[in-house]
Amino acid sequence: MASNSCGTSRIAGCQFTLFPMSDKFVDIILGALEKVDTSKVWKNTDDVSTCVRGKIVHVFDVTEALFLHAAKTGEHVAISGTFSIGCPGDTDADSYMDESDTPLNIETSGEITQEAGCKFSLYPMGREDYMDTIYTQIDLSKHRNVEVNAAHYATRLDGDVKDIFSALQQSFDSVQKKVSHVTMTFTMSANSPSNKF
Repeated sequence: MASNSCGTSRIAGCQFTLFPMSDKFVDIILGALEKVDTSKVWKNTDDVSTCVRGKIVHVFDVTEALFLHAAKTGEHVAISGTFSIGCPGDTDADSYMDESDTPLNIETSGEITQEAGCKFSLYPMGREDYMDTIYTQIDLSKHRNVEVNAAHYATRLDGDVKDIFSALQQSFDSVQKKVSHVTMTFTMSANSPSNKF
């Protein structure tokens, strides 16, 4: 835990929007939600996005599982969101921090094999050496079973969805151990027709 933590607990969160590019988007979203166990996170969904909050392991587990279950339909699906930890005053739903560290969705989502592309940007807040921190994580991503390429304002990761989420989680977790407030934006796309051209 960072010594200069600005909240009273280390609640992590992810606010994201799932985009099925299909006229069956309602069935795809509801079907994915039905298959994912969210009991270890605080969750709220409105007309714009879904927010999940709790321990890092469970926030990533739920976000990954939702995307995998939506993408396994074979339809073009994208997800865009922001992971955050250490936001000042983020203490609502502290009770979820008492959950065990065992992810609930590994068995069902772990069976899904899905290739995807992802762009992410890491923001260690309040650090003058933020670029060094970011470059370190980009270099480490090259050793995490994903293809890593530079992109404008982001880093691109290509590979299996589980490997991409693992790289994102490892980067996020590594930085938050040293920096009190960290955010990470990401956009991921699977089954895109663009890949056929």
